[in-house]
Amino acid sequence: MKAAVWYGARDVRVTEREVRPPGPDEVLLSVAYCGICGSDLHEYADGPHSVPVGEAHPASGARAPLVLGHEFCGTVTAVGSAVRGLAAGDRVAVEPHYRCGACPRCRAGEYNICRHFGFAGLMGHGGLAEYATVPAYMAHRLPDEVPLEQAALFEPASVALHALRRGGAADSVAVVGLGPVGLLTVLLAARRGVRRIVAADVNPARLALAARLGATEVVDARDARDGDAGLRVRAACGGEGADVAFEVVGSQAALDTCLAATRRGGRTVLVGLGRRLSFDSAALVDNEHSIVASVGYRDTYPELIRLVGTEGLDLRPVVTSVIALDDVVGEGFSALLNGGGDQIKILVSPSAPAQASYPASDPASQEHTPTAPAHAGREGDSR
Repeated sequence: MKAAVWYGARDVRVTEREVRPPGPDEVLLSVAYCGICGSDLHEYADGPHSVPVGEAHPASGARAPLVLGHEFCGTVTAVGSAVRGLAAGDRVAVEPHYRCGACPRCRAGEYNICRHFGFAGLMGHGGLAEYATVPAYMAHRLPDEVPLEQAALFEPASVALHALRRGGAADSVAVVGLGPVGLLTVLLAARRGVRRIVAADVNPARLALAARLGATEVVDARDARDGDAGLRVRAACGGEGADVAFEVVGSQAALDTCLAATRRGGRTVLVGLGRRLSFDSAALVDNEHSIVASVGYRDTYPELIRLVGTEGLDLRPVVTSVIALDDVVGEGFSALLNGGGDQIKILVSPSAPAQASYPASDPASQEHTPTAPAHAGREGDSR
């Protein structure tokens, strides 16, 4: 099979690899789509960050060179001898969290913070390939009404959904950073009935898309001075500030904006991957602000399957391109690092370079029908 394999920073190669048959508790699937995530991009640009290089990851048993890709879906082609409830021909979305099932957090149901935390496609072999072998617990069978191009977006949508759950009940939210996860946070907040949703970013096209996905106000932060973006978001929330702000960039400026934008007693949810951030602890105490972190997700796929399959939620407006596996380096990773900002979510189709189909009844989808990227934008500035 063909697979996109990480050997080192700026060294991802589409090579031939053996298809590994499933073990007793595993399934083998033919990959339909795999999204390129900001985490993949960081591994390509200057990794390793999560990819195990020296020692194998304890849950996956894998180390570099490693097949990337953790946002994927496909059709089961074979199942292990101990697998029940799945069969060849089933269409599945992959929830790529590894879990041991035995540590205290797993026993408490919090498998996203398992002692052996990791993702297929970052700490183990993933879905940027024609075939992928994964533990059966990762595979969620899809009803007929859920198209595979939607299922490929369940992983970033799960990050957004888990962050909203971590933020708790809210009448008003601010979303700072409109990459795929930020935009899906806007979409899902609107679906959950949040009355006021303020979206902030430096990219006008992403701000316009956020408005179509449900943002009630948008804040263009391109010319914001220190603290000014946060004050604009606060003003858009009626002057009081947002109940919850979501930091979906991983930068000091975005955190400062979130803290300035939240009301007294409000909460900021850290979703972006910032290595080291600082804050004014006195102001945090005086305003009784809470900062909580959100990593991965748990128990989100069933809700997303219901929202898409039964309630008609469409995640696809964030998709801007569908490319072939052979083009994943040039039109995927390199384009996202070097482009001008017009790309949001790129899906890779191992089977064909054809574009995904979008329903003609959805105006948002029509406006964002995926095209081959001529000048793709940098992903990773916003998740």
